[in-house]
Amino acid sequence: MGHIMNDLNAILAPGMFVKHPDQPDWGVGQVQSNAGGKITVNFPDQGKLVFDGARIALVPVFDH
Repeated sequence: MGHIMNDLNAILAPGMFVKHPDQPDWGVGQVQSNAGGKITVNFPDQGKLVFDGARIALVPVFDH
């Protein structure tokens, strides 16, 4: 299962928008970087957060 999350997170590029699957109240964040399996996302109220791409599958938002 882990490699599937990695494959999905691999498409996330700086400038793209995402949601956290377990934190819907965070709203939509913007990807700042995606390197070495670590994805940095800037959420409006939470600020910049770093996620382990192997542990969390962020959800791309294409209609933001």
